[in-house]
Amino acid sequence: MQLALEWAAKGMYTTAPNPRIGCVIVRDGVVIGAGHTQPAGQAHAEIQALRDAAARGHDVRGATAYVTLEPCNHHGRTPPCSDALVRAGLGRVVAAMVDPNPLVAGQGLAKLEAAGIAVSSGLMASEAYELNIGFFSRMRRARPWVRLKAAASLDGMTALHSGESQWITGPEARADGHAWRARACAILTGIGTVKADNPQLNVRAVETPRQPRRIVVDSKLDIDPDARVLQGAASWIVAATGNAEKEARLRAAGHEVILLPNASGKVDLPALMLELGRREINELHVEAGAKLNGSLVREGCVDELLVYLAPSLIGDAQGMLALPPLQALDQQYRMRFHDVTQIGADIRILARFNQPEE
Repeated sequence: MQLALEWAAKGMYTTAPNPRIGCVIVRDGVVIGAGHTQPAGQAHAEIQALRDAAARGHDVRGATAYVTLEPCNHHGRTPPCSDALVRAGLGRVVAAMVDPNPLVAGQGLAKLEAAGIAVSSGLMASEAYELNIGFFSRMRRARPWVRLKAAASLDGMTALHSGESQWITGPEARADGHAWRARACAILTGIGTVKADNPQLNVRAVETPRQPRRIVVDSKLDIDPDARVLQGAASWIVAATGNAEKEARLRAAGHEVILLPNASGKVDLPALMLELGRREINELHVEAGAKLNGSLVREGCVDELLVYLAPSLIGDAQGMLALPPLQALDQQYRMRFHDVTQIGADIRILARFNQPEE
């Protein structure tokens, strides 16, 4: 199963909106076939592993398949993998997890068992879950897993009052941040960041076969059509009020304007999360300013903070999150540390508010 997870990770940047799945076929302790899920519409991991075994001249009848997620049993972009495993005559299938997709949800394993194949699940489930945390979120909550990234000094400052922020953290942390960008389906920022920094908001520090979708929260549709975040690929601009002339210009350039107003005339952030789930966004990576960061946290839209802390002190400057003062300590936004790792000279902290199943 560890090897199957390593194969699944090969699809880190390419399988969305499908989950990252690996499959390893074993006979007598020897791997005779392996594969991972290809881009949407192409072969799933089980099919790749069966093809690999056939190409190597192996007969898979009676062999064991280790797969990082329950084989699908429905017709989507591709035929059911469970049918292919039955036809191939596997003797046993071990799945790390049951598929949360309601179209599968145990039915794939049930079909295999009905065909006389021994099945089990739960082996290395936590590792498989982490690999597909966004897919599980979308299946269970109809919204993506939202990861908010910030780079700060040890006293929690992300930029000087002048806006200068390059660079608080070191090159290793910046490259690591780009790797997290690359694994996301989309990167979200706010109009304040676009105006202040004019970022490209793409993946540059690591190699990736595809760039995530770029999304800008821009309540009044103030964005400059020549902003760098709008160059090179279609972006989504989420607004609360329309502007027919600017919308037409943006659409002519290939971008999409999404109107999602709330009662206060701002963008309805929880509604945006559901809209992104509908658009099959599994993981959403947020790199925004303190105001939007604070709004996302206050409205319960953030699942995880990805914070890089530099061993430095800046003093009075801009913070990570604009949150209102609390009246009592029992009102704290409580989290738990999921991972703490040193990256170059800096510390990377992953802290979580909640899990999809909670």
